[in-house]
Amino acid sequence: MNLVMRRKAINAFALSLSLAAMAFGLVWLIWILWMVIDLGVGALSLRLFTEMTPPPGCAGGLMNAIVGSIIMVGLAMLMATPIAILAGIYLAEYGRRTWLGKITRFVNDILLSAPSIVIGLFVYAVYVAQVGKFSAMSGAVALALLVIPVVVRTTEDMLALVPNTLREAAFALGAPKWKVIMLVTLRSAKTGVVTGILLALARISGETAPLLFTALSNQFWSTDLSEPMANLPVTIFKFAMSPFKDWQELAWAGVFIITLGVLALNIAARVMFRQTTQRRPFPG
Repeated sequence: MNLVMRRKAINAFALSLSLAAMAFGLVWLIWILWMVIDLGVGALSLRLFTEMTPPPGCAGGLMNAIVGSIIMVGLAMLMATPIAILAGIYLAEYGRRTWLGKITRFVNDILLSAPSIVIGLFVYAVYVAQVGKFSAMSGAVALALLVIPVVVRTTEDMLALVPNTLREAAFALGAPKWKVIMLVTLRSAKTGVVTGILLALARISGETAPLLFTALSNQFWSTDLSEPMANLPVTIFKFAMSPFKDWQELAWAGVFIITLGVLALNIAARVMFRQTTQRRPFPG
């Protein structure tokens, strides 16, 4: 009886610690979201999406920064996602015990833990300093280098979770390895892979340090990839640090836009994959 009571007490204590840790994290998350909503919604207006970033004391919006961020983030995802998924497939399906796979995995782990400012300095040294000017393309390259390790790691981990029995069943039916990977393993792990892509997208959407060394910013409208381009993270950083109230309000509006965009992408992906799973519960 004493042993049973002791186990119950330990279980209650461990459960209490888990709930306390969860509550501690939720308090800060709710606080952050409340601040973003409270200060960001009040700064929203139609002008925010139709006018350029203004000088101090003048009315304006964030249209050039929003478009610039969409261009650079989209270009970074287009460059990085195929490379990262293919690298993750290689590590999970071909390079589990090879020396090349071990080296690739080691380098990827280093990139995964590298501070974003280090990536920005690297791209500045090898791209910006050689070209002689800041550009949106260099910013997209820096963001792509941040995307690759995240997607590689999640793709490899999700593919490793697929049971080998599924692969063996497909091989027994005479399917070649590339078809097994594309139609069985990758399709079974697609939810996890897309989650990794969205995680990487959420990470680079608010990155400021790499863009300070690469794309910099632009007070005016520009879609030229070879020139500095306005973007939300650097604009938010610049406006939030300023003493001007109108700039600070625009900074909070930019934070709200980034938060809402990432949240909308996550909700859309979950709804899409839930509908796909209900229509076709088993791959193949």
